[in-house]
Amino acid sequence: MDEMSITQWAMEDRPREKLMAHGPAALSNAELLAILIGSGQPGVSAVTLMKQILHDCQDMLNVLGKKSLTELTHYKGIGEAKAITIMAACELGKRRQMEEVRKRDRMNSSKDIYDLMVERLRDKDVEEAWVVLMNQNFRLIKEVQLSHGGINETAVDVRIALKHALLNNATVIALCHNHPSGNTHPSKEDDRLTERFKKASDLMRISLLDHVIVTDGNYYSYRDEGRL
Repeated sequence: MDEMSITQWAMEDRPREKLMAHGPAALSNAELLAILIGSGQPGVSAVTLMKQILHDCQDMLNVLGKKSLTELTHYKGIGEAKAITIMAACELGKRRQMEEVRKRDRMNSSKDIYDLMVERLRDKDVEEAWVVLMNQNFRLIKEVQLSHGGINETAVDVRIALKHALLNNATVIALCHNHPSGNTHPSKEDDRLTERFKKASDLMRISLLDHVIVTDGNYYSYRDEGRL
């Protein structure tokens, strides 16, 4: 039996009308996403379609945000336009989170570094290295990407990181990279890279605050572990 379309629902149950009456916080994730895609497919409402997709994502928006265009358009009723809309909404959510972190007065802990970088790195399927630049009061100046596709002594050039620090008048830096495998434990290459950054930054009288390894939902801090 085909499901009723949203236009046949009681007025108070329709996502758009519900939002206007009660505000966006009153809607479920599926209802909010249904507003974005506008329609489902014959016999399946936009809300039900998004419930199905979210179910496949363990009901987690973070997992949905990792879906590619191809993966989303695999669902019947989701064409390229709707898939792009979903991807854009997820990206906006990530950017909003990053903006909230950037507003903090100080970036002087491993958690601060993790919160700043996790939205940028959590969905990557390859390793990336970044340097976070700060002033003497631990106020964020900017983040700079150092490498993409691998973390080793040749891929991450400490001279480039320190050049960015000097050009931006940064006196404190933090190294950050991701482990797509989800394993936070540092490798021997990670240890060697940390040692090289520490020696070079000390020579330039720039403080290396931390080296944070980011995974989706967890992190490893060299400073917290007493290794810096």
